[in-house]
Amino acid sequence: MVLYYVAGAVVGGLLLLYLIIFKILGLRVIDSDEVAVIEKWWSMKGSLKDSIIALNGEAGYSPDLLRGGIHFKSVLMYKIHKYPLITVPQGQIAYIFARDGLPLSPTQTLGKVVKEANNFQDVRGFLQNGGQRGPQRGILREGTYAINLAEFIVITPNDIKAINTGSKQERSELVSMQQTLAARGAFSPIVIMGNGNESSDLMGIVTIHDGLPLLQGEIIAEDVGAEHSNFQDPEKFLELGGRRGKQIQVLTDGTYYVNRLFATVEFRPKTVVPIGFVGVVVSFFGKEGVDTTGVDYKHGELVGEGCKGVLEKPLMPGKYAFNTDAGKVVLVPTTNIILKWNKTETGDHKYDENLTEVDIITKDAFEPSLPLSVVMHIDYKQAPWVIQRFGDINMLVNQSLDPLVSAYFKDVAQTKTLIELIQERSEIRERAVLEMKEKFQKYNLQLEEVLIGTPKTTASDLQIENILTQLRERQIAEEKKITYQKQQSAAESEKSLREAQAIAEQQSFLTKSKIQIEIEGNSGAALASKAEQEANQIVALAKANSSRIRLEGEAEASKETNVGLARAQAIDAQVKAYGGAEYRVIQEVVDKLADAIKNSQVDIVPKTVVNMGNGNGGQGDTGSNTVMDTLLKFITLDKLGVNLEHSTDSVLTTQEVRRPASEILPEDNADAIETDPDQKSDAITSQN
Repeated sequence: MVLYYVAGAVVGGLLLLYLIIFKILGLRVIDSDEVAVIEKWWSMKGSLKDSIIALNGEAGYSPDLLRGGIHFKSVLMYKIHKYPLITVPQGQIAYIFARDGLPLSPTQTLGKVVKEANNFQDVRGFLQNGGQRGPQRGILREGTYAINLAEFIVITPNDIKAINTGSKQERSELVSMQQTLAARGAFSPIVIMGNGNESSDLMGIVTIHDGLPLLQGEIIAEDVGAEHSNFQDPEKFLELGGRRGKQIQVLTDGTYYVNRLFATVEFRPKTVVPIGFVGVVVSFFGKEGVDTTGVDYKHGELVGEGCKGVLEKPLMPGKYAFNTDAGKVVLVPTTNIILKWNKTETGDHKYDENLTEVDIITKDAFEPSLPLSVVMHIDYKQAPWVIQRFGDINMLVNQSLDPLVSAYFKDVAQTKTLIELIQERSEIRERAVLEMKEKFQKYNLQLEEVLIGTPKTTASDLQIENILTQLRERQIAEEKKITYQKQQSAAESEKSLREAQAIAEQQSFLTKSKIQIEIEGNSGAALASKAEQEANQIVALAKANSSRIRLEGEAEASKETNVGLARAQAIDAQVKAYGGAEYRVIQEVVDKLADAIKNSQVDIVPKTVVNMGNGNGGQGDTGSNTVMDTLLKFITLDKLGVNLEHSTDSVLTTQEVRRPASEILPEDNADAIETDPDQKSDAITSQN
């Protein structure tokens, strides 16, 4: 029983001690990784009316925190809210919502940053230096913070840290805020990498949601400098005159801790001006600029950098972090542009995708479609002029070049027949280049070349095809003619080749013959020289003989004169003996004929003669004459023109005819007539 009372006394003592120490004295033990918010139940200074934090000892939440250690706060007056320190992991951002402070101004959406608040760890410094309630511009970066959750609600990706979130409506608003931040990726820094991956071609377009609004007529806020560290220091940005809305300044490669309640970032690709192009800048932002085109140019204005309008200086090939909300970049090719008036062909640039063949009417009333190609060039310095005048290259092609080129070739076609249009294409093309070049220059374009295709027709129209077929056949004939000429030339060349080969094969013989000719020439020259010497010798001998013969001739002439006179006297006697000069001449002719027959060795009479007989028993007699002999004699005399019937002088009798010639002719003038060696004919003589 005693023990019971003793135990009861001990327990009671302990309970009393606990009540004295923990309740009356309010012993509190705070760990080093914890903090505690003091909430005062009552105070002689009364309670708060329009605030939450009791800066002057009123009843309510104390601005000061209890940090790690032993503290005495009587439960009769204080309520202690203990919780761990707020830790923001690396690579994350935490957002702050202030429950107490000055109200926001009409131009504010976020509470200003109070440097005396020491990253929201000094509630008293925050409130005493103009801290404002509501979402804050300041953020918590990586680290551990002793935050008074009675004043500041900390929003993290996974939690909303607060002692008391109040009503359900307040809790709902905080959850909505957390979801909005998550959708914006606001709990992570903005990272634009430049290590070669896809994001290296990105940039950040910034939109500010706090501060003064844009000026009237502006669509984007101007750059206020770099002191705000790329929008990471909201207070500095606003101090520099930054305004809410789209910003002309963009974020490029890097990591940025930007409060996504203060500024949102939209990722867009950088502007790339490829090689072979320039970028003409059309600025939507800037001041009114001074026109640089001159007073004679009536198609618009070009302005300098920082002005609104078409900038006179284009962007050269490269990559640019150009804010496409502040303007646009029109790419203009500086290489040759080929525009094809052909619906089946389109260039890679797609400028000619709306172009088709030019419908023409020729002088001879054909209606073909004419495919064309135009090669042009835009000087990079003239590119802003072209864009300022036409807007872009597509409008230039469709609204200006297409009507211009089509009208020109329609006019040309009306002066040419279809065949002339085909055959004179080269001349038409050259003239088109010259005449259209000036027109292109008026558009700040440089015409390089005009190419004309073959006129086309529909499948049902065969007339033009027939003409083209005739032209093709004509050309084939011309080509055949040239081919034959080439073949003939080749044959002649082959002939020359073969002759040359033959000459080459006989070259050794030709060489020998040439050498032989030279030898013979030399020998001939020697013989000629020798003959000349011999001739000279003969001439000398001839002169001597001539003198001798002349002397001998004179003597012989005298002798022959005497002989001639004697022979003349003899002939005269013979003429008289024959009965006249006529018969003497006949005798001379017969004698000459006999000599000719004798010397010719030609068979005049047959080698075998059939003798008719003479009354001597058929025995031939060389000294007697047959009837054939007599007949031959008469034929000969007749051929000589001697008429025997009319001779008035003397006539040969038969017996005289049968006499031998040696008996009739004088002995000194009788000539034997030789016949064939096996046969002798009688000498035929006649006497008138």
